[in-house]
Amino acid sequence: MSTWLVTGGAGYIGAHVVNSLINKDFKVIVVDDLSTGLERKIPKSAIFEKLDIANTKELTAVLTKHQVEGVIHLAAKKAVGESMINPSLYYQENIGGLISLLEAMSKSNVKKIVYSSSAAVYGTPKEDKVSENSETLPQSPYGETKLVGEWLLKADEKARQIKWIALRYFNVVGAANPELGDTGVNNLVPMVFRALQNNERPKVFGDDYPTKDGSCIRDYIHVSDLADSHVIAAQKLATEIYCGIINIGRGEGFSVKEVMNTISEVIGKDVNYEISPRRAGDPAQTIADVTKSSKDLNWNAQSDLKSMINSAWQAWQLMPPSTK
Repeated sequence: MSTWLVTGGAGYIGAHVVNSLINKDFKVIVVDDLSTGLERKIPKSAIFEKLDIANTKELTAVLTKHQVEGVIHLAAKKAVGESMINPSLYYQENIGGLISLLEAMSKSNVKKIVYSSSAAVYGTPKEDKVSENSETLPQSPYGETKLVGEWLLKADEKARQIKWIALRYFNVVGAANPELGDTGVNNLVPMVFRALQNNERPKVFGDDYPTKDGSCIRDYIHVSDLADSHVIAAQKLATEIYCGIINIGRGEGFSVKEVMNTISEVIGKDVNYEISPRRAGDPAQTIADVTKSSKDLNWNAQSDLKSMINSAWQAWQLMPPSTK
């Protein structure tokens, strides 16, 4: 049984990744400081080590003690808007955290890592769909930290022959089950649900973008599909020599207004959104070219937008009020 460590494994995406690994017979060690994650999301069959990844010494001890073969690194700050206001925090947490992890991996001789990157590295692309070779011009400190993380992995590959896969996520939606629902304050779908719960009108940030209906266009992916891509990436690193960046999306774009209309359809009433000013750091359109994920991972997203939103809504309704 292969032992993998997941940083940020108590978070929204992390908990889905942990469950997918366990379902594929991995032994899983979860490291999380619970600053945003919830311990109740960690399955009983995983081993939990409460730890800040900035603590290189303790992290090294955990990697060594459990004889970890590889790491899936998800622990990071991830709100574009917050990163515009507090960039130093994002550099400290996201780059500092990865440096600490790579140092701990070096000391404990762990040579495999799957890294959570982001479509935010592309900024506002010139192409309709972005490939892994597209220009990277991030528009936010968050996107910058994810790009610098990829550079660090490339440098570590040269310096000490690690094997790595950086998964550039597009917009993640949905839940595998209600216990794992998204409670994120900056993610579009839970933001809409939270507004409706508070008898407020959900906000569309900007409707003057150069897109078909003026609102931002994004590529949305079900979190269960995303989690499966991590398992396949870990299996690939376990069996072959591979280093590279891979887009993880559906390869089709929906505008924010289209997402709002789909939410209205799923919940059976008009969400009655209102237009608000643009948010700093939001590109007009980002859609993935998914050729490489299909070829290199033999992976393709399965769920469509309506089923993603439906799963998110089912989870939201069953979530404890204290977590919403």
